[in-house]
Amino acid sequence: MKKNDNIQNKRETFSSGLTIFFATLGSAVGLGNIWKFPYVVGMNGGGAFLVTYLVCVLLVGLPIMITEFYIGRKTRKNPVGAYKALNPKSSWKSIGFMGVASAFLIMFFYSCVAGWVYSYVFKAIKGDFANITTDTSAQIFGNTITGVIPPIAWQIAVMVLVSLILVLGVKKGIERITKTLMPVLFLLIIIIAIKSLTLPGAGDGLKFLFHVDFSKLSGGMFLTALGLAFFKLSIGVGCMTTYASYFTDDNNMIGTSAKVALSDTLVSLLAGIAIFPAVFTFNVAPGAGPGLLFMTIPLVFSKIPFGNILLVAFFILTAIASTTAMLSLVEVPVAYFVEEKGMSRKKAVIVSALIIIVVGILASLSADKGSFLGGVSIFGKTIFDLFDYLSSNILLPIIGLLMSIFIGYFVKKEDIKKELSNNGSLKIGKIIDMFYFVIRYITPLLLIVVFLNSIGIIKV
Repeated sequence: MKKNDNIQNKRETFSSGLTIFFATLGSAVGLGNIWKFPYVVGMNGGGAFLVTYLVCVLLVGLPIMITEFYIGRKTRKNPVGAYKALNPKSSWKSIGFMGVASAFLIMFFYSCVAGWVYSYVFKAIKGDFANITTDTSAQIFGNTITGVIPPIAWQIAVMVLVSLILVLGVKKGIERITKTLMPVLFLLIIIIAIKSLTLPGAGDGLKFLFHVDFSKLSGGMFLTALGLAFFKLSIGVGCMTTYASYFTDDNNMIGTSAKVALSDTLVSLLAGIAIFPAVFTFNVAPGAGPGLLFMTIPLVFSKIPFGNILLVAFFILTAIASTTAMLSLVEVPVAYFVEEKGMSRKKAVIVSALIIIVVGILASLSADKGSFLGGVSIFGKTIFDLFDYLSSNILLPIIGLLMSIFIGYFVKKEDIKKELSNNGSLKIGKIIDMFYFVIRYITPLLLIVVFLNSIGIIKV
């Protein structure tokens, strides 16, 4: 028996439907919801972008997630091995390789931002935000990201924590952490959103977030919304394929995908409700960029009773979100190294973490124009922004397009029906037919149009 066959026979699975939901939701809910979603909405005009994003989730995000679930559970393999199993003599396995590459690219800058979050937890505990003003808030954030040693040290600390959890495996590591932390995350963000609604600028903040002005719609906005949908739902990276390979045989994958997409969107909206009232109360520009979260939240809680306690809670919440998402991202190369290269799980985690730390340092040192490498420009972007752009706007849409073509035209519809209905035990034939139509015709068409627009061949 081959070494990889032994690995496959010993493959762990999640223990129940509830833990599957929490694990996959933990993969989807992360800094994309609490850090990236608010500032991208702010930079793209509010409500019109929000509507565009929801369309992207419905017609692209959800179908691609279901596709990843199908591929992962059907094969019980990592993204590269999954395509090899489904179509052994083809080059479709390149989708899996691109997924592993995307996971690394995202982690290069994601671990950097997670380091900022963890540093803010300790700043809040120490009381660094007492009597804070708009100017001092911006100054603290600037000092956090423009140093040399502190950003790197925090990035390494985050990767050590994630690695320790992943070494424990699927049930003792990923499952145990996510099923404990996700309910806490929901509770904290609801409390903070409610408190934010008591601010004087709450009305203006909610109007900005939910008022729809379709005159602001553009092809570029659609591309950004699509990239955000992929980023936030952890699709196209191999995360959902990898996690689905640990699913139980009786899991309703379409139901799980719908619940994850809905819950993920709810968390994003709650994050927007928590942040935009503060933006308008304290006259922070909605399009302030990646620092929006870090500059507004301390201001919110500095003005209310027991504010510092809630501030600590908020950044603990953000740290939880970043950690659960990183677990799924790093698990992609870990599973690849274990199953395709025959590494032990411990070695695979160490190798993956070291690659992320070494290259990720470049992101840490280029996160701001005042950073050590902030003046370095590649294709007009900082190294930090380049990692983000290549993953969210280039690789993920391409991977999504290839996945939709593969599942829509190279996999038999009956095989898809059989797997998604759990061998006919779930009476969801009409839903599967709808999914098949969307993934075969609508999803690839949208992805083609958006990608051609992004490279300038057509203008939408």
